[in-house]
Amino acid sequence: MGPRSDPKAVVDPRLRIYGMKGIRVIDASIMPRIISSNTNAVSIMIGEKGATMIKEDWGKD
Repeated sequence: MGPRSDPKAVVDPRLRIYGMKGIRVIDASIMPRIISSNTNAVSIMIGEKGATMIKEDWGKD
């Protein structure tokens, strides 16, 4: 995850893939840095936030 100007970034802050329409990545792979603890809780939080973003953006396009 990162700004469009970052060559290593794949998704924007709303988890949409750069250069594609209608697809998001909502899993632990979006974390810019690997954490040193269990990723289960973090992955659940990413999923919950992603679901909320999808609900907010529904019908905007």
